[in-house]
Amino acid sequence: MVCRRKKKRCHRDGMCCPGTRCNNGICIPVTESILTPHIPALDGTRHRDQNHGHYSNHDLGWQNLGRPHTKMSHIKGHEGDPCLRSSDCIEGFCCARHFWTKICKPVLHQGEVCTKQRKKGSHGLEIFQRCDCAKGLSCKVWKDATYSSKARLHVCQKI
Repeated sequence: MVCRRKKKRCHRDGMCCPGTRCNNGICIPVTESILTPHIPALDGTRHRDQNHGHYSNHDLGWQNLGRPHTKMSHIKGHEGDPCLRSSDCIEGFCCARHFWTKICKPVLHQGEVCTKQRKKGSHGLEIFQRCDCAKGLSCKVWKDATYSSKARLHVCQKI
């Protein structure tokens, strides 16, 4: 099993290494008095480190990741997975608001409805945020729209 160290992203307590727990999407340290009742050994018994009186991660079945492996072990999110930033998502997806959380959503392709970027600070909180248009595309007023309610519709179009 691979665990996530403190200050690393998580979705639940079980993803964090012993001594840490998931709080608001980040692994944070907990005190031993809180920790010991919540992390049983995999075989149902607990083993203490002979030298320091602490529980051994190795005996609990955890593999602690060192600094060199942190980047390689990062799992990128797929569509609908929680994220903090677009780099948390696989290629072709971005991190966008959905209600009051952020999830990986697909980058928009030609002909898909998009949200025109407004001047910085002038837009309110969009609870269903869209990704930007893919490379080579721009969010423009729909060219085929007649003067009607569709005239304000924006779609991804070739630049």
